[in-house]
Amino acid sequence: MISSETEGLHRLRYQLRESQCTIITDSLEALKAAVSAIKSHRTELEEYIKGTPVFQMALDPIDVDEGPEAVELMAKASRRAGVGPMAAVAGVLADLAVEEMIRAGAKVAVVENGGEAYFISDRPMDIAIKAGETPLSKRVGFRLEEFPIGVATSSGLFSHALSFGEAEAVTIFAENAGIADAAATAVANTVKGDDEERIVEEAVELGLTIEGVRGVFILYRGHVGLGGEVPTIIGVNPDEEPVSREAR
Repeated sequence: MISSETEGLHRLRYQLRESQCTIITDSLEALKAAVSAIKSHRTELEEYIKGTPVFQMALDPIDVDEGPEAVELMAKASRRAGVGPMAAVAGVLADLAVEEMIRAGAKVAVVENGGEAYFISDRPMDIAIKAGETPLSKRVGFRLEEFPIGVATSSGLFSHALSFGEAEAVTIFAENAGIADAAATAVANTVKGDDEERIVEEAVELGLTIEGVRGVFILYRGHVGLGGEVPTIIGVNPDEEPVSREAR
């Protein structure tokens, strides 16, 4: 959810099968470029999976000798995080769309894809975390001021995606959304058990060992853990509509 400094920007909600995107930019041409990129890269990915179904099913990194750009980026991100390549799909599609927006001349290029987002901007962006009905959901967020940055949130409780953990929210800040997406899954998988303080501390440490991760924020049974370069934490008005990192 994005709430501040968005006057004069164009916003488009776009869905292509499972890809549910919010696109924000200062350029109408960049909106078109983002939609085109999402369509083309998703189509190439789907065609690749038809011929290589293991790519979609794998829960661990797999080698890709040659494939479409999205496939190779997903495989790279998954290797860094130690998870299956589909853990990076939403983030990688966001990354590729934002890159096309910049080529189209945008100064503000934001794509959120199912809660994973990539930001390049000439102004601050406020984001909020949605984590079910927990007290901090949509009331706590972050002010992004250094770009580019990828953000992803994973949850073991409030999510449609596969997770083996129990965290309300694990939010990762990284060099791009593909890395953030894969890392959020990897870290969230480890957050489970009754020694909450130790578990959160170890999960933060794990996240920071993943190449490309800049910061980690974890919410687990009332315990909050953070480490690395986490953007400024802010209060968020739940009645506004910032761009949310919804736990998936």
